Amino acid sequence: MAKLNDPVQLAVIGAAHGTRGELRVKTFTGDPMALGDYGMLYDVTGRAFEVLDIRPAKTVVVVRFRGVNDRNMAEALNGTTLFIDRSQLPQDLDEDEYYHSDLIGLEAIDAEGKRHGKVSAMFDFGGGDLLELTIPGKRPMLIPFTQAAVPHVDVKAGHIVIDPAAAGLIADENEDEERRRQLGGEGGGKNRP
Repeated sequence: MAKLNDPVQLAVIGAAHGTRGELRVKTFTGDPMALGDYGMLYDVTGRAFEVLDIRPAKTVVVVRFRGVNDRNMAEALNGTTLFIDRSQLPQDLDEDEYYHSDLIGLEAIDAEGKRHGKVSAMFDFGGGDLLELTIPGKRPMLIPFTQAAVPHVDVKAGHIVIDPAAAGLIADENEDEERRRQLGGEGGGKNRP
């Protein structure tokens, strides 16, 4: 069992695929087929997984791991999260490329320095990357991770600069008035405190 010093999530094992131990795996790599290029993968307990074969399948890859030889073994792995150590990742990223794990914990500020929370997670539901911002005591909010909404990322300084309007954090005043009118009723309706 290996102990990772700085784990980075690369994939999540899904359902069994067929009867010979193959598994559907959702990857978080730029190229899903690259999952097999990282060497050994590890779960949270340190158990090692070696990719023997990998092939694309719609929104996932189908993987065969060493030692997983039948459907029962494969089904037992459903939901297992796979990691590698940060030191196994290439360090020569382009200027506008970031590892998701590097963004988690960064402070979100606007151009005037106003704080809008911290990046607590990153998601991609099929329409592009979204950053989750959290402020203690408030509900988390999602903003698009686009050049317009997040024009500057400074990992070393510990923050991202966001444009609140492009990020959808500033509601249109007309929309606010419409919501107040609908909640309060129209023409003589009683307003509730």
